[in-house]
Amino acid sequence: MTKESWLAANTLTPEKIAIARRVVDEVRRGRNLGDSLRAHALKPGGVLGKSFLVAAYNEMVTDGTLEADTSLLEKLRMKPVRTLSGVTTVTVLTKPYPCPGKCIFCPTDVRMPKSYLPDEPGAMRGVEHKFDPYAQVRSRLTQLETLGHPTDKIELLILGGTWSSYKRDYQEWFVARCFEAMNTFNHKGHEVHKENSEGSVDSVVNLPEIHKANESAPHRNVGLVIETRPDEITPDELRWLRHLGVTKVQLGAQSLDDHILEINKRGHDVASTHRAVSLLRAAGFKIVLHWMPNLLGATPESDRTDFAKLWTGLCPDELKIYPNQLLANAELYEYWQRGEFQPYSTQQLIDLIAGIKPTIPRYCRVNRVIRDIPSTHVVDGNRRTSLRQDIQIEMKKRGLHCECVRCREVRAKTVQTEALKLDDLVYQTDSAEEHFISFVTPDDKIAGFIRLSLPDKNSPATGLADLNSAALIREVHVYGQSLPVGADRAGAAQHVGLGSRLLVEADAVARSRGFRRIAVISAVGTRGYYLDRGFTRGEYYLVKSL
Repeated sequence: MTKESWLAANTLTPEKIAIARRVVDEVRRGRNLGDSLRAHALKPGGVLGKSFLVAAYNEMVTDGTLEADTSLLEKLRMKPVRTLSGVTTVTVLTKPYPCPGKCIFCPTDVRMPKSYLPDEPGAMRGVEHKFDPYAQVRSRLTQLETLGHPTDKIELLILGGTWSSYKRDYQEWFVARCFEAMNTFNHKGHEVHKENSEGSVDSVVNLPEIHKANESAPHRNVGLVIETRPDEITPDELRWLRHLGVTKVQLGAQSLDDHILEINKRGHDVASTHRAVSLLRAAGFKIVLHWMPNLLGATPESDRTDFAKLWTGLCPDELKIYPNQLLANAELYEYWQRGEFQPYSTQQLIDLIAGIKPTIPRYCRVNRVIRDIPSTHVVDGNRRTSLRQDIQIEMKKRGLHCECVRCREVRAKTVQTEALKLDDLVYQTDSAEEHFISFVTPDDKIAGFIRLSLPDKNSPATGLADLNSAALIREVHVYGQSLPVGADRAGAAQHVGLGSRLLVEADAVARSRGFRRIAVISAVGTRGYYLDRGFTRGEYYLVKSL
């Protein structure tokens, strides 16, 4: 399809909006969406895009033709799975900048931050907007709203090399501009305060003031995620991350074998990963580890052994499995040319991950099992980006199933709150007793959970006064389709009080273990929620006496 024909097919015209209004009305009256779209097919062929249906729905609500109906909008919405985890994720990319790592598997492109390629789906928006944080957030918010997704609750995911290696004035400016986009961009795609719509790294940044504005902004930040290396995590870095509003840290562990780390020139050892995770846990951060099978020197058998080490001491909250992929612009390519490295085949990867995935504990969420690197960049080995589906098929053949959080999320399923069971999964880490307390449906799906961390004698000192002698709430999450702030829907898990009930349970557990204070690592946009439930403002955390 040419650019001109694409524009013609995707341009909103009076004729198309009229057809879209008819389709919306028919679906409201009970007709199947697909049947209605086919009945009103466009000439000379094709059907209306769902973005047209969402636009018609919004127009009809505005002019009073129909009342706002969340269930109807869900039928019209494109890709509802994007917001079925309860929040809407917006991903932004930092500018190209030197990385302290020298990893031989990492692609290098001078146009991009280290490890990213310009045509990766998650990176293309950064390239399009010249890595401008405000423009990236604004563009994504507009796109999500056009597709009918709620954007009241935003998890901001900052990607690009090693975050901690960027200069701190750039980090602060970058975060501030992301927040300004959420604060000043309203639900109709217009800037509320035009004078705040421009800025540079040299601008004077008052981040606490910008954060405060977000507490009641159109798009509230309910999570801020960065990615960095284990050897970058120090008590000083913890304090800085909290100043920025960070609540979740992605950490590249890659392997738990010192020899494998050394020959792949990773630049840190396994002990560094354990120290970093303990520090992050002691400061209340949610922890996402990256793990890479098929590194130089590894075998499927050694990878199985390596994977099991994740659950002794480290115990990440979330996991990204990133099988090593051979790329021409990585140093590893030279090893392959000399015959010193051979990538696993697709079938070897499927066999490996299908075998280890059922061993993942019920408190961990597996976010990915493959990176979205376009297959055209892969020199040898697996080129399939649909590896998750292939693995699911293989597990079904073997009669295996995974019990990770992602596989057990309730998603769009109707929830009967009276049928939910409260489950407290207790496990020991290097530095804390962890409680994964969840509400579970009769068929073992998770409607909501809270992560409560009880530091022990091995917990490292953070230097953060808010956390002295305190139990820590590291995450509260209620699943189901993301709903606007204050909205509700029959049978939805969100906004029926599950979060408040989980907080009460966490208080009780902490008190029973002898804690007299509890702290929560609140995102900027969720401060009001906790303040309404008895917490008070500390320096970097919200705290409460028990």
